[in-house]
Amino acid sequence: MQLTVALLQLASCGMDQQANLVKGEDYCRRAADAGADIALFPEMWNIGYTFATPTDPDAYQQWLVCAVEREDAYLLHFRALARELGMAIAITYLERWQSRPRNTVSLIDRRGQVVLTYAKVHTCEFGPEAVLTPGDAFPVTTLETAQGQVQVGTMICYDREFPESARILMLNGAEVILVPNACNIEENRKAQLRTRAYENMLGVAMANYAAPQNNGHSIAFDGIVFEEVNGTWSTRDHCLLQAGEEEGIYMANFDLRRMRAYREKAIWGNAYRRPRYYQPLIDGAVAYPFLREDATR
Repeated sequence: MQLTVALLQLASCGMDQQANLVKGEDYCRRAADAGADIALFPEMWNIGYTFATPTDPDAYQQWLVCAVEREDAYLLHFRALARELGMAIAITYLERWQSRPRNTVSLIDRRGQVVLTYAKVHTCEFGPEAVLTPGDAFPVTTLETAQGQVQVGTMICYDREFPESARILMLNGAEVILVPNACNIEENRKAQLRTRAYENMLGVAMANYAAPQNNGHSIAFDGIVFEEVNGTWSTRDHCLLQAGEEEGIYMANFDLRRMRAYREKAIWGNAYRRPRYYQPLIDGAVAYPFLREDATR
C-alpha cells in the first residue's frame, strides 16, 4: 500500500482568511490532481500563523474574531472540498475555545468527515502562543484512503521538541504522524523529526511555510533506518524528501507495506520498553536550571 501525502509549502496571505481559503483550495485541487491521498497545510493556515497580544487591545480583539469553530464556514468549506476531491485534508486554524483560542488541526477524510481534531499540546508559552489554550491529548484515527486504511496522528511544530509527543502517538497506534509547522527549519529541527520517526518506527510528514514567511524545508521520513540486502542489514537514509525554500507542493510517498513489515521485525517502538522505570517522566517536578517564570504545568 502506497500512501501519498502532499506537503503544501505555501506563503500565506496574513490574516486575510478568505484569501487563505481560496489559495488553500487551489493547492488542494493541485494536490488531488497529482494523486495525493492527504493534503497537509502549515500551522494555523486560516490566519497565516499571525498573532496579536492583549497589550494592544484593538489588534487583539481583531485577532480573536478570526478564531473559527468546527462548524463554521471555514471548516465546512474544506469538508466539502475533501468530499469533492476524494482526498483527505489536514486543515489548520485558530480555533475558538472558551476564554482563549487553540492552535488546531482537523483531519478530514475523503468523504468529508472530520475524523480527528488535535490542539497543540506544547504551546510556546515563552512567545506569542502564551495567549493560547493548550490541547490535552494525542489522538490517533483510522483514516480510510483510496489505497486502504492507515493509522494517523498529528502533532504541531514545537511538539516535536518533546519525544513524548511522538511516543504517545506510537503507543496509540499511529503509523504516520502529520506535522503542521510554522518556524524556520534548520539541521537540529530536521534531526528532531528524523529521530521521532526513527525511534518510533513510523512515518513523519511536516509542512512548513515557504520563504520569506519562514524558510520552507518541508520534509518527510518513513522510519526505516535499516534494510536487509542479501541477508545482511545495512543502514539507510530514511528521508523521503526535503523541499527547498520556495512555495510548492511536495509529494511524500510512504510504502506502508514495507513500513509495516519493518515494524514487525526491528527493535524500536514498544517491544523492549520498560515503563515501570519511567515514573519521573510524569512526576511534573521542575528544578534548577529549568525553572521558567512563564511556564505552566
